[in-house]
Formats: sequence, C-alpha cells, structure tokens
Amino acid sequence: MRAFGEWVRQVLRQLRGPETADAVFEATALIVGTAFLIVGFVIGWPVFWGHEMAISGTGSIGAFAAYGGAATAAIAFVLGRLAVRPEERSPDAIRDGFSVPGDRLRWYDLAAIAFAHAAIAYLGWLGVAKLLESSFTDAPVFPFPGALLVGVAFALTAYVSFLSSVALTPMVLSLVLAVFLVVGAFASMLASNDPHWWRDNLSALGMSTNSASLAFNATLVIAGVMVTTIARYATAGLPATAPDDRRGRFIVRGGLILMGIFLACVGIFPVDEFFLLHNTVATGMTVVFAVVVIGLPWFVPTIPRVFVAFGWAYVLVIVLLAAFFAVGYYNLTAVELIAAVLIFSWIIVFLRTAGSVTGQPAAEREESAIA
Repeated sequence: MRAFGEWVRQVLRQLRGPETADAVFEATALIVGTAFLIVGFVIGWPVFWGHEMAISGTGSIGAFAAYGGAATAAIAFVLGRLAVRPEERSPDAIRDGFSVPGDRLRWYDLAAIAFAHAAIAYLGWLGVAKLLESSFTDAPVFPFPGALLVGVAFALTAYVSFLSSVALTPMVLSLVLAVFLVVGAFASMLASNDPHWWRDNLSALGMSTNSASLAFNATLVIAGVMVTTIARYATAGLPATAPDDRRGRFIVRGGLILMGIFLACVGIFPVDEFFLLHNTVATGMTVVFAVVVIGLPWFVPTIPRVFVAFGWAYVLVIVLLAAFFAVGYYNLTAVELIAAVLIFSWIIVFLRTAGSVTGQPAAEREESAIA
C-alpha cells in the first residue's frame, strides 16, 4: 500500500510539471477537474439511462447539473483551502492573501464563501440550462451525451472553484461577489413567472407570489454575508496608529458591515410581506453608503483624493436618479439597478484603493492628511 501511494505521488509530480506554486496549483486544479468529470459521467449515465431528458425544468439535465455543480463547487473550494494550508508557523504568520498579521479567515467566513461558490454554480447552471432550452425548443437529451455534458459541467465548476479558493484575496472575493450578484439577478429574472415584474421594482422578484423569490432572496442574503466578510479584511490594513485613525477605520468598517446586514435583510424581509421594514433597510443601505463615501476623507485622511471624488460622483448620480424617479422620468427598477451597480463597483474599487494605502510610511500619511 505504501509503495502504491508513493507511485501515485510520483505520477502526480510528473503531471504537475515544474514545482512552482502557480504551476502546482494549476495542475492540481486540472486533476481535480478531471476527477469530477469522471464522477459526473459515472453518476449521470446510470441515472439518465433509458430516459430522454429535458434540458431545463424539474428532473432535467439542467437541474442535475445545478445541484451537482453546487456540491462540486463547495467540495472543490474546501480542497483548495486545504491545498494552501502551510506548515505550522508563528502565530502572527500570514496564512494566505486573505489574511493580515495576527488574523485569518475563520471557519464561518470560509463556510459563507464556500456557500457563495456553491450558489454561483447552482444559479449559473440553472441559467445556462434555461437559455439552452430557449435555444433548442423541445429538444431531448440522450443518456450518453447528457452524462458527458454533466461531467463537463462538474469539471469546469471544480476547476474554477479550486483556483478561486487557492488564490483567495479580498479583491478576488469582491469579484466573486460581483459575479454572484449578476448570476443571481439574471437567474431570478429568467425564473420569474411575471414577465412584467420590472414595471413595479427590483424587489418584485423577491415577492412570495413570484416563482423566483427563493433564488432572488437567497442571492441578497448570501451577498450580504459576503460584504460583511469583505468589510473586516478590506479595512484591516488601513492606518491605525493614532486614535483618530483607529476611530475612522472603525467607522468605515462598521459602515460596510451595516451595508452588508441591510442587504441581507432586504432578502430576509420580502416587500409584499414586510413592506415598511423592507423599504427601511433598502433605503438605510443607500444612506449608509452615502455617509461612508462623503465622510471618507475625514475617516481615512490618507485615502487618495481621486478616489474621494470618484465616490462623491457616485453619490451625486444616485441623488440624480432619485430625483428622476420622483418626477416620474425613471421607474423604480431602473433606479435600483443603477444604484446597485454603483454601490458594488465602489466597494470593489475601494478594496484596491485600501490596499494601496496599507503600508504607506508615516511621513507620507501625514503629507496626505495635510493635503
């Protein structure tokens, strides 16, 4: 048994090629993807045997790929985190790109991120299946090609999820958040039983009478959890040597966390069942965003003035959109969609900007503050 294990390790080393970190992770991702390709085909073929499967809908190949893809994404994510786990080092050692000295991702952070990857896979494959069904109306899928397609879906999901896990940073997670929101929103729109939902507002997708309510509300809740996770690590490297610096960092971090909580609450409290509470948390998220953006040069004096102007322009656009809605020029759906894009794009850019501020010398920070 030991000899067999050594032989397997030698084969894997030969498959991986050069022993550089990127090459090892890339090759390992390919091996993981290949393994899930085989698993998907071996499971799918007996299940599909003797049936002509539909592309989308209950009991379809799309549903099979979506549920299996969700499990695949979560498993591959866990495998990726295990792959980057270093040997024992000092307590202050940085574990990976998503850690800061003396801190690291907790198990509940990883659970939320893994769940987000699973949700992206689930909603993504459902959306792909829906689009394919619209393109190939009433086309059946036979067992062998169906099992092969499922295996490919599992392989692609495992490959992407594994690489996302080993390269996890606040920036990567922000991109995962953006993809998740886009995929979740479009999947909800496609699954809606009301083709004219947009005439009301974006929250109409989350109404209990809408068939897309579960997907839409789950998207908002998971996105809210991800924003709160990002908030802690995105602000961890901001200057905090003086009491004012620590206070400013605390306010910015608290504002981002509050935005995440409000976003999750928008999904927890559907507009048709909790009208007042739903609108309160939705408006509160926008208000908190405006407060953080407007007060940023005072909360974090070292933040580049270009980014401050960038944020103020975003707030001005949101105010202008609200005015257009008030006079009836825009409907609420357009205002909500554009405001959501602006807010989450600002968060993504803030992560990069906060990273550039980290580690600035004290002299430069003082000069920035004076400017």
